[in-house]
Amino acid sequence: MLQQIPHDMYIDPELLTELSDVQKHILFYKIREEQLRRWREHEAWEALAQAEGLRPPKVKRASDKHIQWLLGADGEVWVWIMGEGPGDKPYEEISEELIAERARLQAQREAEELWRQKEAEITNKFRDALANEKARILAERWKVEMEDRKAAKVLEERIHEEFKRKEEEERKRGEEQIRLQEEQRAKELYWTLKQAQLQSQASEKEEREWEEQLRRSKAADEERSRRAQRARDEYRRLSLRAIQKGTVAGLSFMFQDLGQNHEQEARLYHHFPGPGPPLPLSMPVRGCANEHSSLSLSTVCCQTSVRTWERPLRPVSREVIVRWFKEEQLPRQAGFERNTKSIAPWFHGIISREDAEDLLENMTEGAFLVRISEKIWGYTLSYRLQKGFKHFLVDASGDFYSFLGVDPNRHATLTDLIDFHKEEIITVSGGELLQEPCGQRDSPPDYHLLFE
Repeated sequence: MLQQIPHDMYIDPELLTELSDVQKHILFYKIREEQLRRWREHEAWEALAQAEGLRPPKVKRASDKHIQWLLGADGEVWVWIMGEGPGDKPYEEISEELIAERARLQAQREAEELWRQKEAEITNKFRDALANEKARILAERWKVEMEDRKAAKVLEERIHEEFKRKEEEERKRGEEQIRLQEEQRAKELYWTLKQAQLQSQASEKEEREWEEQLRRSKAADEERSRRAQRARDEYRRLSLRAIQKGTVAGLSFMFQDLGQNHEQEARLYHHFPGPGPPLPLSMPVRGCANEHSSLSLSTVCCQTSVRTWERPLRPVSREVIVRWFKEEQLPRQAGFERNTKSIAPWFHGIISREDAEDLLENMTEGAFLVRISEKIWGYTLSYRLQKGFKHFLVDASGDFYSFLGVDPNRHATLTDLIDFHKEEIITVSGGELLQEPCGQRDSPPDYHLLFE
């Protein structure tokens, strides 16, 4: 299913909502790789077609727009990096000067505006004071009472000069105050811009750390893929050795080398879709060349598994999901504990995401349950975090069980997958380990329809 999505370049929006952020990143990475592969294939085909004369070469017209790069003495594209050229100031010094200049200009503009307001305030203040004083003098009619009107005129001029002197002093004090405010504001703006620059540098550092973490995650995924490939190569090598021996004993020796259990060995011998009673090794098989020969790898290949129903491309209703589980999963002992007839405590039926989170709400980190998915032919593993939940899709559409888009490991049974991730983390970034299974809360259990 994961290979089909890059091939079609499309994913169902409902399925996309079930994926985690890490799964979405990996899926985007795979789709982008497929796009680049198709583009390179197309370019190679175009070049081959032109070389063989199947398609005329493209003629560049004079009117076509183009870009021509300036080349340096070494023939490469000439690049100038600010602060590294001959005679250039270091980048840190240029950055400091730009920040200081921006702060100075901003403080100067603010000081000019403050000075205009202050000047208007001073003018209005002394103009009103002078008008009031003249009104007082006229009101007292002191000029009429004085014998020397010239003395009155001198007194009036002296008063006018006194007010002018005070106005000038007030103006000087205002200018000094505005100048100090301008210097203080320039310092404040400088530190504000400096802090913004430091925050930008810290953000770039965090982004580089995140990219490094993503690179390590991809490297870890590639390492797991290489390990799985080595295991598959070893499996093929031992299989060929068993085929060359031509005996069931050879197959038994192969499974002992691989560390497989008796249930997997019996399934391969008898080609059963799930666990069941093994056939006798001496049982003859119809349709083979030698009817009296004992059961071997060649007789196993003569048997075929016949489906009793045609599975849709994806689940369309709960009735279809129940039928799929009964006819395909029950024979494979899905949901049962290993080598027993007991249903596993972590297994649940067709329940929603909200119901799963409600069951896990009061449990500790590491608690989990497995529910049947309504989006794909498989299951959803719901996992309890310290704060929140995670949901992983488990693909069961083939002859194995594996996490969709997260873990390349394939497991023969659903129980094998659960037991494996009790000791191995699911994702490198999350470090999820399955610890405490979440059981049933209601009676009858939510899976009772699956086993009727």
